[in-house]
Amino acid sequence: MKPIILLISMALLTANPLFAQDKPSEHIPTLVATALANNPELKSSQARWQMFVSKSRQAGALEDPMLMLKLQNMVNRAPLSFTSDSNTAKVIGITQQIPFWGKRDLREEVARYEADSYRWLIDERKLELERMVKETCYQLYSTDRALELLTRNIAIAGDFVTIAESRYSIGQGAQTDILKAGVDRSKMLDMQITLQQQRRTLAANLNFLLNRPADTAVGSIAPFELPQVTKSAEELRELAYQKRPQLKSMVSLVNKGSKAMALAKRESYPDFAVSFEYMQRQPAMGDPGYDMYSLALTFNLPLQKERRAAMVAESEAETSMAGAEIAALKNSIGFVINDTLAQLERRRKLVELYRGGILPQSEQALESALIGYRAGKVDFLTLLDSRVTLFNYQRELYESQVEYMMALARLEAAVGGELSNPAALPQAPAQQSVPPVGSEKTTAGHNEHH
Repeated sequence: MKPIILLISMALLTANPLFAQDKPSEHIPTLVATALANNPELKSSQARWQMFVSKSRQAGALEDPMLMLKLQNMVNRAPLSFTSDSNTAKVIGITQQIPFWGKRDLREEVARYEADSYRWLIDERKLELERMVKETCYQLYSTDRALELLTRNIAIAGDFVTIAESRYSIGQGAQTDILKAGVDRSKMLDMQITLQQQRRTLAANLNFLLNRPADTAVGSIAPFELPQVTKSAEELRELAYQKRPQLKSMVSLVNKGSKAMALAKRESYPDFAVSFEYMQRQPAMGDPGYDMYSLALTFNLPLQKERRAAMVAESEAETSMAGAEIAALKNSIGFVINDTLAQLERRRKLVELYRGGILPQSEQALESALIGYRAGKVDFLTLLDSRVTLFNYQRELYESQVEYMMALARLEAAVGGELSNPAALPQAPAQQSVPPVGSEKTTAGHNEHH
């Protein structure tokens, strides 16, 4: 029985599952770049921006001139004769609408600021997409590590059944130990099924974000370090005010409302139409038939005061609304930054606590339980409890690492850009809490991978 217990001890303690040596096949920066290049919603946003850019180019243009062709003062009794009356003429004319001075520029500026607001929303969408891809990747990482832990612990649970059966066969154990070991293994198999389904869901979600077929295989995520955020909350707020695309989009809407208000006030001034007509005449009834022309200037009378007052009120409300939304967004950014910094600090401290204290102590507790069970001083339930406790703490370490990185992704999205380069950096291996046991090290390593 002693070799079996030594093998279990080596598999659980010496081969630390926190630093599995599987080769990663997916890197977060590559996945983010793929999403930014292929995501259809992002392409839709870019097309919408181009649409409004084209509208801004139209806004400041003059209306097309109107060409007029006319037969003037024709005589009914001779409808095709141009000599029956001295007033008969062939007329060609052109009319051009001209807005009051400054209106064209204001219309173009209103449309340009509206296009700018959509331009910044593209960058905001990129930040949101990057956050979603990162969060999904970190969740995949946590799920894969949990599955690795489960696979290893399921194998160990099978060895526990063998130990319990061996002790029972020589009269040193109870049949309930065998049953407890079997139930413990079944619980882990149930957890494994749940995690496998969770991984399939996360992989499908990642493929959706990357615009890939839903059944595209997704490999394991590369390990990462936990970067330190060195900026203070005040520095992060100032950085967000400078970089956050959504804020810039709202500023563009404020500018748009300001220009729309100026345009609405200028609508109280008339627009003009300039017309030129040339009349070609022929000699008739003693008249020499000299050619003639006419030049006209017409303009509208801006008497609809209520409509123009409503236009001014509309632009004022739009400007006020955008200003209030800016204040609300700044308030939200401040809350997110402070809340996320508190979460980051908590998670970092938990990771340090697990690595430096809880996990080494849990490993020692499990080793002690193995030795005590072999000597008959510890019951089987205590042994199982020690294994479950270590397994749970290992999972909680992974979850704390992942929650840290997810909080960092949310912070970067709130600020408007990356604060560090955390992806694809291998972790440094921890100190082994239990030294290798003689010549059985190789065998234990093989048992772990099996």
